[in-house]
Amino acid sequence: MAGRDGRRHRERGDDSEREALRSRRDASRYRSRTRDTDQDASDSEQDRRRDRERQARREDRQQTRERRDRTRDSESRRPPRTSESRDAERRRPRASQSRDPEHRRDRTRDSGERTRQPRELREHTAEPRERSRRDRTRHSQDHRRDSRDRTRVRELSEREFERTRERAVQDRERLRKASRPVAALELDTESEDELAAANAAAETRGLNRTRRQSRHPPRPRRRSPSAPAPAPISDNENGSELLPSKALAVTSRGAGERPAGASRSRSRRRQVSQPLLGDIGLNGSPNSRTGIKRRVVSGAYMEEGNASELMRGGASPAYSKYSPKVYSVEKVRPKRRCFRFEKSWFTRKRLIIIGIVSAVLLIIIIVVAVVVSNNNNGNSSSSSNRPSSSTNSQGRSQVPTAEKNTDMDPWSWYDTTDFNMTYTNVMVGDLPIIGLYSDWDDSAQANSKVPALDKEWGSYSTRPARGVNLGGWLSLEPFITPSLFSYSSANGIIDEYTLTSKLGGSAKGTLEKHYATFITESDFKAIADAGLDHVRIPFSYWAIEVYDDEPYLHRTSWRYLLRGLEWARKYGLRVNLDVHGLPGSQNGWNHSGRQGAINWLNGTNGATNAQRSLDIHDRLSKFFAQDRYKNLIAFYGLANEPRMTALSASAVVNWTEAAYKIVQGNGIQAPLVFGDGFMGLENWKGVMTGYGDSLILDVHQYVIFDENLIVFTHTDKIKYACNTWTSQAQKSSDTSTGFGPTMFAEWSQADTDCARHLTNVGWGNRWEGTYDTGVESTSTLSPSCPAKDSSCRCTKANADASDWNSAYKDFLKDFAEAQMHSFERGRGWWYWTWKTESAPQWSYQAGLAAGVLPAKAYERDFDCSNLPTSYPGLDENY
Repeated sequence: MAGRDGRRHRERGDDSEREALRSRRDASRYRSRTRDTDQDASDSEQDRRRDRERQARREDRQQTRERRDRTRDSESRRPPRTSESRDAERRRPRASQSRDPEHRRDRTRDSGERTRQPRELREHTAEPRERSRRDRTRHSQDHRRDSRDRTRVRELSEREFERTRERAVQDRERLRKASRPVAALELDTESEDELAAANAAAETRGLNRTRRQSRHPPRPRRRSPSAPAPAPISDNENGSELLPSKALAVTSRGAGERPAGASRSRSRRRQVSQPLLGDIGLNGSPNSRTGIKRRVVSGAYMEEGNASELMRGGASPAYSKYSPKVYSVEKVRPKRRCFRFEKSWFTRKRLIIIGIVSAVLLIIIIVVAVVVSNNNNGNSSSSSNRPSSSTNSQGRSQVPTAEKNTDMDPWSWYDTTDFNMTYTNVMVGDLPIIGLYSDWDDSAQANSKVPALDKEWGSYSTRPARGVNLGGWLSLEPFITPSLFSYSSANGIIDEYTLTSKLGGSAKGTLEKHYATFITESDFKAIADAGLDHVRIPFSYWAIEVYDDEPYLHRTSWRYLLRGLEWARKYGLRVNLDVHGLPGSQNGWNHSGRQGAINWLNGTNGATNAQRSLDIHDRLSKFFAQDRYKNLIAFYGLANEPRMTALSASAVVNWTEAAYKIVQGNGIQAPLVFGDGFMGLENWKGVMTGYGDSLILDVHQYVIFDENLIVFTHTDKIKYACNTWTSQAQKSSDTSTGFGPTMFAEWSQADTDCARHLTNVGWGNRWEGTYDTGVESTSTLSPSCPAKDSSCRCTKANADASDWNSAYKDFLKDFAEAQMHSFERGRGWWYWTWKTESAPQWSYQAGLAAGVLPAKAYERDFDCSNLPTSYPGLDENY
């Protein structure tokens, strides 16, 4: 019941709104008519008559709705039907039912209209199947009737249109003769006879429709419960009455009146042809097309301003364009809807795909732009005079096809940080300068204790070098980066030669990633911050050349060596160049590149490899003799740790002198460095004399590779460093007792050889007595810790630095500072090494973090003047 009351109130509200809308439209129409100065009195009288008729019809409809509402109210007040009442109703005679006012149909005709029973009563009296059949019949009849009406209206419209057009031509001629403006032309003048004929035809059609409806009463269409039922309308309101063109024009103006700017919007949305206006010379639309079908908006709806609701052919109030003087609305062809919202599914799908692809491309462009921008920003950070990114990256098209995807192709590099990305094939000493900038700055100073790069260092005997090695970076060493050698022993991966053989085509990707990430600019900065002033950079000959189909990665490390030199320059660090591996291997150890036989100055290819080594130095010295390196390179190494105990000492000396002549002859001004060959410092007295400070002897001091030293207690090792090594440094640096200029380019804090892979991959260690070389004379198969028993274990030695006890930390710091004190009696020292993956006693970086190295290398607490006697709490097998 509440639902029916609500629906009734909504219907009444809709009727009120409808009446208000029609009143406004009538007022608009009347105002338009009063402005029409050419309208005659007969037309005004007809309009008033039609208004009175419409008002009467409205009152009739209102009375009909009130009767229907009263019927529904009485129905809602009826008590609910029970099973007993339904049985009694079925037993009641049908005659009584027909006489019962609740079930009687109201067939009264009022002004040509039919009042229908409410749907609720109708459903009680009709069977569903019969009702469905009648609905289908009624719908079919309505469809046929509407089709006939539309055909008649279209025919009358076409005839009326032709008559109007002829009159317009006549009016135009008349206006021309009278010299009146064209804008004053009125298109829809009709004679009274024509209007009377049209109205008579409309009344005839209305009478015929009334008769048909009396024989076949229509039933209202089903509607959803929420939709209000429309008010009954008369035949004339269904569009059977044809109005004169003047009334249609007024209606069109009232219903379609919009702001001036809307006409431009409509012209973009629809293409409408106006042949009539074009024919008579008015400013109509130029989009005239022939053969366009027209549909006429009918009858009373046009009169009441509702023309937009009945426009056919796709027209709608928002997008229609029609002349206010022409009452026909064209059936317009739809334009291509490229930028409209009501697109087909295929158009939307295509646009979605295009949008996704565009977004992906935009993301790629942004990422590439950011990467290139970051690279160029990094490149320009060291000098304000460097070119912008647009000139740094001139495009890969400049790279010759033969050099694409090689080390000469900047776009194939794993890392481009601080590299000049401009392609160049310029060589110096047959070595590329690619990646370098043409400018440099030597004004940086490592710390306040040493001069800037562009200043003279002075004498290294009075200002010794304090530095660190960058071992395991450009020349691999298994104990420094054991992760690169984590293979099964069956694979036999024991050095860089076997590793690159195993990696094959993936060697470049693996090793270049290591070069780019293991040592970075931040490491050079940290080295300078630690009070160090020199770095020793080991690299091997395959950075320059490879021979005999060797598997080494050729030249990739060269570019990272050059970048490392520029980073050292940036932080004021002087460089000790160290050729760590020579052709044929100068010592047969894994850090020379290939473990096993020594084929340098030895064996079948000994002489060939000796000459190849000289060729390597010839090219290197020509390159580093450039002015940009004169202040940066402080020492130039010839050969790292040649094992002269297994080689001819005289052959090594002769090769060293030959290399000296080549390097010095190419313009290298830095002192040259050669290794002592483990012969003992006292044995170099009187050898290669006459070179002065331009040739320096390099000594590497460790206590763990000698069975006689590894067994020392903690305090004995410190005493040995303070006493013996200090004495050796002093004697070797004096030409009367030794060679002369002597430096100590390698040492560490390690007091055991427990680090993984330190003594070669899979060979064990001396500390626990597992060192097995395969040769009995060189193996150590009994424990060599100070306890010399089964208590010798590597567990504590290989523990993380955070697990060290305070006594062990005190020992490590005293041991480091004792060695610094001793080696500064020569030309200086370089700690081995700056960084390791898992051996903290070999890492200067880890030692700083653990507090077992001085925060500043030039500020130390221990100077060998007060030697310790013990370290309470520190076991000797630690």
